[in-house]
Amino acid sequence: MHIGVPLETRAGETRVAATPETVKKLIGLGHQITVQSGAGIAASIPDSAFSAAGAKIGDAATALGAELVLKVVAPDEAELAQMKSGTVLVGMLNPFDSDNIARLAERGLTAFALEAAPRTSRAQSLDVLSSQANIAGYKSVLVAANHYPRFMPMLMTAAGTVKAARVLVLGAGVAGLQAIATAKRLGAVIEASDVRPAVKEQIESLGAKFVDVPFETDEERECAEGVGGYARPMPASWMERQAKAVHERAKQADIVITTALIPGRRAPILLHEATVAEMKPGSVVVDLAAAQGGNCPLTVADQVVIRHGVTIVGHSNLPALVPADASALYSRNLLDFLKLVIDQEGRFHLDLEDDIVKACLMCEGGRVLRNNAGAASSAAAPQEKKEKV
Repeated sequence: MHIGVPLETRAGETRVAATPETVKKLIGLGHQITVQSGAGIAASIPDSAFSAAGAKIGDAATALGAELVLKVVAPDEAELAQMKSGTVLVGMLNPFDSDNIARLAERGLTAFALEAAPRTSRAQSLDVLSSQANIAGYKSVLVAANHYPRFMPMLMTAAGTVKAARVLVLGAGVAGLQAIATAKRLGAVIEASDVRPAVKEQIESLGAKFVDVPFETDEERECAEGVGGYARPMPASWMERQAKAVHERAKQADIVITTALIPGRRAPILLHEATVAEMKPGSVVVDLAAAQGGNCPLTVADQVVIRHGVTIVGHSNLPALVPADASALYSRNLLDFLKLVIDQEGRFHLDLEDDIVKACLMCEGGRVLRNNAGAASSAAAPQEKKEKV
């Protein structure tokens, strides 16, 4: 197959969908690869590195006009206009953006959104959400340390002792756990909260204290357990108790990192303005949910603002701040997915009996096949969205 790797044109997007490592492997399988000139520059991969791996360097029209196009994010109108009907598109296409998926279908693309992959053991190697969330969690701590006006670790000097920073992490999924681990390496004292009681052991194993909000009803306990890595939105009674616990911990914290996302919906509010108003001057909040409205109502997407003396960081694409490793991990995710849709003869093969392929397929032959990341778009009733944790 002819596989194209275009330059990402979205503002602030520095990642690339292939690296010399994955290009070499795809060429070894008999494919022809065209990488748009400059596609890897922001990720510290010059054109010469792709050429050395066997790829051809071409323009946008050639890369987007390939049989199979690998992207980081969904194509914009200008990119879509250069793609042919019948092209196979693989990337992070935002399966909850129904307008975007409809545009891809109208163009006649066969599009796969890797964010929709089931959260199963078999799909772990192509789990783009986890690979990129891991990077976001790591970078969130470094960004916080950069804005924090004091040291992170405890220091004993001739001029006196400096206390260790206190870090509160809200949400202990992939990003949250990596944030805990990174903050611990920097010497901070860490507390973490999550709706799932099962993560208490993981939090404590990384050296953080678990902020426990006990369950009072079976409904609360059932919602917290969730299914397949997701939990349903918690009842109001539990959220009120958690808000009180978070309020007290945040007042004592120097850095708060929030990570809660609900796919397809606005992010839940975890850190209220009243809480920020009582935080210590110079404190820092890094909101990983900024792109979905934020876990704090004071967050402004893609901006750093100061409210009530607290610095609130709203970077919406933290993985793009670590483009070399983010691209390396993402491209390996793509490579593992391609193994499911390319047969041994090197031809595209759509196997709808494969649960991963079926979940990721958004549109094919001009038809939208999936809506809201897995619910059939025809007559099926909408499924309850789950909270990513």
